[in-house]
Amino acid sequence: MKFETLAIHAGQKPDPTTGAVMTPIYQTSTYLQDGVGSPRQGYEYSRTKNPTRLALEECLAALEGGTHALTFASGMAATDAVLRTLSSGAHVLAGNDIYGGTYRLFEKVLRRFGLDFSFVDSSDLGAVANALTPATRLVWLETPTNPYLSITDIQAVADLLQAQPQKPLLVVDNTFATPFLQRPLTLGADIVVHSTTKYLGGHSDVIGGAVVVKDEGLYQDLAFLQNAVGAVPGPMDAFLVLRGLKTLPLRMERHAQNAEAVLQFLEDHPKVKKLYYPTHASHPQHQIARRQMVNGGGMISFILKGGKSAARKMAEATRLFALAESLGGVEALIEVPAAMTHLSTSDSPIAVDPGLVRLSVGIEHIDDLIADLEQALSGI
Repeated sequence: MKFETLAIHAGQKPDPTTGAVMTPIYQTSTYLQDGVGSPRQGYEYSRTKNPTRLALEECLAALEGGTHALTFASGMAATDAVLRTLSSGAHVLAGNDIYGGTYRLFEKVLRRFGLDFSFVDSSDLGAVANALTPATRLVWLETPTNPYLSITDIQAVADLLQAQPQKPLLVVDNTFATPFLQRPLTLGADIVVHSTTKYLGGHSDVIGGAVVVKDEGLYQDLAFLQNAVGAVPGPMDAFLVLRGLKTLPLRMERHAQNAEAVLQFLEDHPKVKKLYYPTHASHPQHQIARRQMVNGGGMISFILKGGKSAARKMAEATRLFALAESLGGVEALIEVPAAMTHLSTSDSPIAVDPGLVRLSVGIEHIDDLIADLEQALSGI
């Protein structure tokens, strides 16, 4: 089946008891067993398994081209589970432009448990190769990155790692692109991670995370951690993401369509110093983006000539673009990453330019979005 069909039907058969077309919300913590140690259809406790969550996981696996998916209470919980598959002493190589929460987890939490981290420009294959060590067990990529929207050639990195004496795992955070725009597992990645809070849920009403794999051994390791640690989403959370997936293709097309129009408005604006958008001709990796993504997506970042003060003034002046963290909802959002989502990277080697503004372009009418940006820029 095609992507649009899978988004609506994968893992979502009508309820066999009532014929309900929509997957029911199994709001239960436990299940009646047919005998001592004989759970019905494998359901014994909802931390371990829940029918609503299972439907979501089967759908996500199908959309990413994987064999298994596991869902978590947040994107950070999903990230943490992946890193917990490593042992103390392992080296992790990550991009130097990653989500602030990921950097905080790596540096402030997991380093204390014996993991070692290095950060390089992952768009530079030579830099990635030079940073690998005999202890490297995992390479963590965001592409597009957050917030500079840098692009990494997933296939090239996968080929590089395949040639290593002890192949490190290749993990791709696919939150910005979604499986509609990009499928890292088909390009050689071992693990795909999502914050389902963002485009997959799509309505800014749920927190969640997901991991998708093809390898059975990896799945078993992660499934053990999912159950043992217990950072799982509730059935209502799973239902909301499942509902959001049904319109993902339509939303991603409109997000990108609106983003392209906003880009045209910003590229010649006298107060804009630099633009960041994956498929824009000025982007250094735009050819790679066009090759491995369906379109450029709904995220735009730009640096204002007025620097920090101009960025803050503009972000506080918009009326339609809501000043808020997160991204990927139907509504337009604006933020200043250095002071918000990436505050944890301040005073670090991967600190964000304080004059950078990040837009999550919504699916509102494009004329209203541009009018709002125009009035906000006019006041700085």
